[in-house]
Amino acid sequence: MSADTPVIAIVPARGGSKVVPRKNLREVGGRPLIAWTIAAAREAQSVDRVVVSSDDPEIVEVAEAFGADVPFVRDVALARDDTPTIDVVIDGLTRCPGFAQVVVLQPTSPLRNADDIDAAVDRCRQLGAPSCVSVTEVSESPYWMYRVDAEGRMRALLPDAAIARRQDLPAVYHLNGAVYVAATDWLVRERSFVTSDSVAYIMPAERSLDIDTEDDLLRAGILLRV
Repeated sequence: MSADTPVIAIVPARGGSKVVPRKNLREVGGRPLIAWTIAAAREAQSVDRVVVSSDDPEIVEVAEAFGADVPFVRDVALARDDTPTIDVVIDGLTRCPGFAQVVVLQPTSPLRNADDIDAAVDRCRQLGAPSCVSVTEVSESPYWMYRVDAEGRMRALLPDAAIARRQDLPAVYHLNGAVYVAATDWLVRERSFVTSDSVAYIMPAERSLDIDTEDDLLRAGILLRV
């Protein structure tokens, strides 16, 4: 990595989780869930330092055991259910200064690998963009979706959508939550990873699982044992 573009990877991992209790520590494929993200970050050639931001002593212990730096314990005020992730990231950048770019890697994307991280960082740099976010193509196109109004009538979600054949549908993508890259100064100013200047790194569906339920955990466990 060039000395003038050092990169920090921040893994936000709070202890609380309502739908899947202790989610970041649950065993998936023989490891705690968070360990898969730490491993990918450490293997990425573009990342100079891997920092876990957590309020939870057990997560801190596990993160350090798998090779991440935990130079601070996140304040409780930044570990609430409604705490915006951007606040956690900026807190981490303030505590760990000196990096030109930041990569945010959520533990809930265990199938994302080091190549994905490196490719997103490279795409950001090659295109001269301030940020790059990972996306995956949606399986159900919004061009064929509808709202139902108060009178029960169908209204096209996209008013100008008049595409009759599936093969004519344009590709549409959604954020998969796996990789977020940004120039640190720009991110602190914009307080968002996505603006009209952001670029996309397209990931396949098989690496885009975002764990939110017990069923997601089971599926990830099966895929990570293959």
